[in-house]
Amino acid sequence: MDLLEYQGKQLFARHGVPVPDGRPARTVEEAVAAAQEVGYPCAVKAQVQIGGRGKLGGIRIAHDAGEAEQHARAILGMDIRGLTVHELWIEAASEIAAEYYASVVFDRSAKAPLMMLSTKGGMDIEQVADEDPDAIARLHVDPLLGFQDFHGRRLAFEAGVDADVVRPVGALLARLYEVFTTEEATLVEVNPLIVTPDRGVRALDAKVTLDGNALFRHPDNAQLRDPSAEDPQERMAAERGLTYVKLDGSIGILANGAGLSMSTLDVVAEAGGQPANFLDAGGGSRAEAITSAVEVILSDDRVRAVLFNIFGGITRCDEVARGLIEAFRQIDPSVPFVVRLDGTNGEEGRELLAEASLPNVHIESTMDGAASRVVELAARP
Repeated sequence: MDLLEYQGKQLFARHGVPVPDGRPARTVEEAVAAAQEVGYPCAVKAQVQIGGRGKLGGIRIAHDAGEAEQHARAILGMDIRGLTVHELWIEAASEIAAEYYASVVFDRSAKAPLMMLSTKGGMDIEQVADEDPDAIARLHVDPLLGFQDFHGRRLAFEAGVDADVVRPVGALLARLYEVFTTEEATLVEVNPLIVTPDRGVRALDAKVTLDGNALFRHPDNAQLRDPSAEDPQERMAAERGLTYVKLDGSIGILANGAGLSMSTLDVVAEAGGQPANFLDAGGGSRAEAITSAVEVILSDDRVRAVLFNIFGGITRCDEVARGLIEAFRQIDPSVPFVVRLDGTNGEEGRELLAEASLPNVHIESTMDGAASRVVELAARP
């Protein structure tokens, strides 16, 4: 679960990470009142879960109430890379002597948290990695040992931070690691981490991704979830207990079991198609789950054809067939469906579909044949 900047900063403050004073606002009036509280000059910052806000006009400095109102009106409702701004963060302006970058991310290949620090803050870290990879100091932290003081000093020295802020930067890194582990995050990033003229260090930005599977242990964090910011198809699938990942293509895919779902994506890609989603209806898919899955897939306007690839083990193919028949009764899909049923009660399932004579449903006996057919149907005008 991705947090907005101000939510991340509130989480930081809970663990002693220094952050500028600020207030959230949802209306122009709230923004002006917040600006009065934090004082001028202040930054009016769009709250969207994407980077590059400043370059697109989503961060502006206000020197008085008139400018605060003007900026709030301009930013609220703004479209930033496809995301609409519904909230603002009004923050006391900071004086900046230097900008650094710091992050903690879970490195799955190393099976350990990875700490990163660079003196090239304010830039996209991908750009820094491409242009000057040596500018990023890296350190894997043993989860059993945890982050130690010498880890912070080592990262600071290797990154080349100013000598007089080595210890405060190390202390801030320790607190970021505490946020990462205590709140069960998968990413904690600060860009920029600033050094002020009086040689203090602060997190001027906050990008935090929490492990959604751990939210039951963190009820306060679970309340930060903003369903309106989530993809509508993924939200619909989650509400129905389906595993769904939205992709960029035009072919909807439903399979049972993660392994078969991923194999189906590969087969469709090899046939020249582009999947629109990864939808795993589960290993024991019943009729109700199939109906729900069809509704989720067809809620994406980009889907031009749908491939059902079901292998019956625990799943019974006749149940899947009944679910598809019921879905057609309820939804009346306008796009073609290609269905491949094999395994437990596969013959019964195919017979049910044949008897139902569903419009625009094509039965295939193999994965390769089904993939080729759905790609052909999706390409039709």
